[in-house]
Amino acid sequence: MMFRIVCAMLAALALAGCNQDASVGKMPPPVALNSDAMGVFCGMNLMEHPGPKGQIITGSRIDPFWFSSVRDTVAFTLMPDQPRDIRAIYVSDMAKGSWDEPGADNWIDARKALYVIGSRRQGGMGAAEAVPFAEPAAAEAFAAEHGGRIVSFKEIPSSYVLGSDSAADHSGDHQAHSTIN
Repeated sequence: MMFRIVCAMLAALALAGCNQDASVGKMPPPVALNSDAMGVFCGMNLMEHPGPKGQIITGSRIDPFWFSSVRDTVAFTLMPDQPRDIRAIYVSDMAKGSWDEPGADNWIDARKALYVIGSRRQGGMGAAEAVPFAEPAAAEAFAAEHGGRIVSFKEIPSSYVLGSDSAADHSGDHQAHSTIN
C-alpha cells in the first residue's frame, strides 16, 4: 500500500513538473483592452488616450501590465527595477485600428512587429511614439504619410524610449537597445 502511495506521489510530481515547463514555454494570449486597464507609469485609464497601446504578461502576475503607449511598453523592458519574468509582450497593430481607436483585440507580438519611430504622430501621453505594425506595407504607408523610419523591436534605440519626449530629438538616433528575450 505504501509503495502505491509513493508511486502516486512521484507521478503527481512528475506531471506537475511537465505542466510547469509547458506553461513557461508557451506564450500566453493577450488580454482584450477594457475599461479596467490602467497605465503602469501614468496610472490613467488607457481608453482615455489615443495612439497604440501595450501590455506585458509576466509569470508572477495574473493581470497584464498595461501601457498607454508602446514607447512605455518598450521602456519597461529596459528598466532594471521592473520584473524580469516576462512571458509575452503585445502591442496594438495600428493597421487594424485608428489613432483615436487603436482597438481592443488587435494585439501582435511586440518582438515580431515593425515600428515607425521618429514620426510626427505623438503617443497617448503626448510623447514620441514607436508605432507598431504586423505587416511591412502598413509600416511603409504610415512612414510615407507621417514621416519616421522603420525598425524592428531590437532596433528601437534605448534613448528613444528612455530619453527626451521629442520625436525630433531622435530622428537620427540609431543606437539599438538590449532587451529581454
